[in-house]
Amino acid sequence: MAQAPAEAPQPNSSSNGAGGGGRARAAAHGGFWTLLIGSIGVVYGDIGTSPLYAFKESFHHVLQDGTLATREEILGIISLIFWALMIVVMLKYIVIVMQMDNKGEGGTLSLMALAQRALGKRTPLLFLIGVAGASMFYGDALITPAISVMSAVEGLKAVPGLEGPIDPFILPIAIGILVGLFAIQSRGTGVMGRFFGPITAIWFITMGALGVTQIMAHPEIFQALSPLHAIGFMIEHRFLTFIVLGSVFLAVTGAEALYADMGHFGRRPIRVAWVGLVLPALTLNYLGQGAFVIANLDTLNNEYQIASEAARAVGATTVQFNFSPFFEMAPDMLRLPLVILATAATVIASQAVISGAFSLTQQAIQLGLLPRMEIRRTSETQAGQIYMPQINWLLLAGVLVLTLAFGSSTRLAAAYGISITGEMLMSTCMMFIVIWKLWKRPAILAAAIVTPFVIIEGIFLASNLQRVWSGGFVPLLLAGGLIIIMWTWVRGTRLLAETTRRDEPLAKLFETLSHHPPHRVRGAAIFLTGDPDIAPAALMHNLKHNQVLHEQIIILTVKTVNAPRAPDSERVKVEDYMPDVRRVTLTFGFMETPNVVKALTEARKHGLKFDIMKTSFFLSRRTIVPSERSGMPLWQDHLFIFLARNATNATDFFHIPSGRAVELGNQVMV
Repeated sequence: MAQAPAEAPQPNSSSNGAGGGGRARAAAHGGFWTLLIGSIGVVYGDIGTSPLYAFKESFHHVLQDGTLATREEILGIISLIFWALMIVVMLKYIVIVMQMDNKGEGGTLSLMALAQRALGKRTPLLFLIGVAGASMFYGDALITPAISVMSAVEGLKAVPGLEGPIDPFILPIAIGILVGLFAIQSRGTGVMGRFFGPITAIWFITMGALGVTQIMAHPEIFQALSPLHAIGFMIEHRFLTFIVLGSVFLAVTGAEALYADMGHFGRRPIRVAWVGLVLPALTLNYLGQGAFVIANLDTLNNEYQIASEAARAVGATTVQFNFSPFFEMAPDMLRLPLVILATAATVIASQAVISGAFSLTQQAIQLGLLPRMEIRRTSETQAGQIYMPQINWLLLAGVLVLTLAFGSSTRLAAAYGISITGEMLMSTCMMFIVIWKLWKRPAILAAAIVTPFVIIEGIFLASNLQRVWSGGFVPLLLAGGLIIIMWTWVRGTRLLAETTRRDEPLAKLFETLSHHPPHRVRGAAIFLTGDPDIAPAALMHNLKHNQVLHEQIIILTVKTVNAPRAPDSERVKVEDYMPDVRRVTLTFGFMETPNVVKALTEARKHGLKFDIMKTSFFLSRRTIVPSERSGMPLWQDHLFIFLARNATNATDFFHIPSGRAVELGNQVMV
């Protein structure tokens, strides 16, 4: 029989940038420049590796069009990439979205909570948008490590002397790096984090310098900064533009990290890093790649024609054209060091998105969207550094499957854009609610602000959707599965809560006990419950089977609010229910780990006195049995039971000493 998590308090939503709260916490970890360097490594790791494949994939689409690539087409592609960076990253995230901090925190679930607060309730549509955006992020967390590491390792093909012999080893090397990356996650990112910023800063400087060497030889590439070339490309090529935009979008992947990591570094360091280093380096590198291709356009056209004829001769449906302008525009003697640096940068980018998956999962658990999972703290000083074993190994399995199935960064690129565009589109929808309801702007003005982003991101999404059958189905299936899981868990826990509400009210129980008092034993008993008005099942079982009550009884409820961290003034609430019975409510934010024992020690300030060594924690463990009258389809019943059975034990999740915990069970139909 499946067992539900103990009837410990279920997370609920009674109340997911850096505003003042984010800056205050960030200030504790270092000064402005320390935060700025740190943000370069963590926040910009993903978008900083996009030059490895964004322009290359866009250029390949032009070559595959069947005609010779032209200078105007190269200028058009670079112009599309530059203005995608300016509109999506600069205007949307740097200027607008980063103003929408939820008490200093950002991210998809943080924005959902902010929009929910603005509306005053959780609507089904808002819930679906938020959950869909969060689910899309996991697609990013799977594909980013695979495509980034593969792109970097494939740079070995551009190293003189390795062009042919290295090919069979590309995939094994990439897999070895990925396995090593996930294997060291349990050690935490604290030590590696000290090197993330400096290494990534060197990476950006190197990218900019590579671009400058090509721009100096062909300064006419600056013409690509004019939007007229992007517009001209779209007018002339029409359907080809629709295809190319799917690869152009790869240049802005990682933009959501600016908002997601805002609480860790602060709004100002992230913005200064973008304007002062990241945007100039990316722009110079893309311009440099464009200049390099224009300078070698005749050679590249000839080489592609030869590769096409060779493919037709053997009946191949795809053309093998190994050309990477990022690596090939570097001098021969610098290509191997550049590949090593690129690999380090991709590992950092992967580390950032893996840490983001841990953080997002923690938020989802605290908001009641997922069952409890083991969360380990990897730093004594930085709250954001956590490790989740279950998520880590699930991600590794998914990354390895994708890497082995697709085999190259070009094939992985087909699956990459859908998850990111979907996530961005969901955040744009929630932007409208925040601007309209929270910022108190007219609905027409809010619509006018978000409509251009909806159109642009909708076009990007439509462009990427054409790749569904060539790999794009992967993030869609993953997102769909996660939406079903979250929906099932929310629905199942609500039905389970409705079942428990039919239990005996706490007031009625103690009224009965006042007339027929049981035997009292020494010590304190803490009964965890999700509903403080209903007698905990563990209390009822203790009375029924042991026929005793402790001399001090504490009815404990833990709740999660729709804020990153609960204010200290609201952390503990103590109510004198009866002379020897107290109700205690502990409140945590959705980015906090609920440490019950630590919070209870703070309750001493509120007059709650007990000896932990003489205290027992009683938890109710319910064995769930599927029922045709549960309110859910039978398949959803079984899914909920599976999730409940595999949830982390409440004793571990709430950091309750195992030697002081007692679990009493009963059977319930859901």
